[in-house]
Amino acid sequence: MSNTSPQSRRRITVALAAAGALTGSAALTLAAEPSAQASPAPAAQASGTIHAAPYEYLGWGNPQKPTDVMAATGVKWFTLAFILSDGGCNPAWDGNRPLKGGSDETAIKSIRGAGGDIVVSVGGWSGAKLGEKCGSATALAGAYQKVIDAYKLKAFDIDIEDTEFSNPTVRQRVVDALKIVKSKNPGIVTYVTMGTTPSGPDATGKDLIKRGAAAGLANDAWVIMPFDFGGHSGTMGDASVSAMEGLKNAVKSAYGYSDADAYKHTGISSMNGKTDVAGETVTTADFKKILAYAQQRHIARFAFWAVNRDRDCGSGGSAGDSCSGIGQSPYDFTKIVAQYGG
Repeated sequence: MSNTSPQSRRRITVALAAAGALTGSAALTLAAEPSAQASPAPAAQASGTIHAAPYEYLGWGNPQKPTDVMAATGVKWFTLAFILSDGGCNPAWDGNRPLKGGSDETAIKSIRGAGGDIVVSVGGWSGAKLGEKCGSATALAGAYQKVIDAYKLKAFDIDIEDTEFSNPTVRQRVVDALKIVKSKNPGIVTYVTMGTTPSGPDATGKDLIKRGAAAGLANDAWVIMPFDFGGHSGTMGDASVSAMEGLKNAVKSAYGYSDADAYKHTGISSMNGKTDVAGETVTTADFKKILAYAQQRHIARFAFWAVNRDRDCGSGGSAGDSCSGIGQSPYDFTKIVAQYGG
């Protein structure tokens, strides 16, 4: 997240500033892309699965009502962003909105009332990070636990980026805190989401995965964000699949998994439409390639940034907080993600 690139899930500071945050791919045969007016996937395909949980940022980008998105697309789960530090070792939405009693809790109740559920995401590109503000793994786990308890969460996402990602001490703190969370919350699903290169996690990402394995962290999925590459080969779909293969190899190497088990501990969070890099665009065809890959490999998670952007910008508009920058009908990308069932 940054002030210069408000459209990116990794580069947004709207509320924070105001407050003071291929291998095997050739075998994937994709069906012809549906028309823009195609109806959402049948409920039996979407099935309310946690595996398909696109991001929505309720504090930014003219967010749609989650229940309207559910009705239009069949998606049942959302990843809601972002929880940050309020200046100390205490969690708050965007670092300033309370966990309880506010608009965020109201939205969560509406999602659950409509038969859906949520993953809460901690971190992002900008703002004060809990991983840095909490001085120990125990304190950090306590901050995470406040969020889990506030919403009785079944799933939790650590979007580890920027200085939280680059600092080895903080990386270890996050790993150790997540291990505590897993021990205190049996059955909770945890994700760790990070940036990537077209060939998979960079050295820092690989180190994070290795630290998880060495600590005995039974993380449900290591998730990459395959965009903002600054250069890649083939389509963004090709590059995304290549990055996923690199992630699988890193997870397999660190944990000693079989290929099949390694795939089941990986995930992807793409970005729809124009990204922050000039000339880099993720199309619905790219999403379909990712979907086919996910269905073939049975990965743990298919998400994207963001529902807020899943619509046309209109005449004279450009990619940003609340639109994709490409010609599309509302929710074209969400409807693709909603088809993934694990």
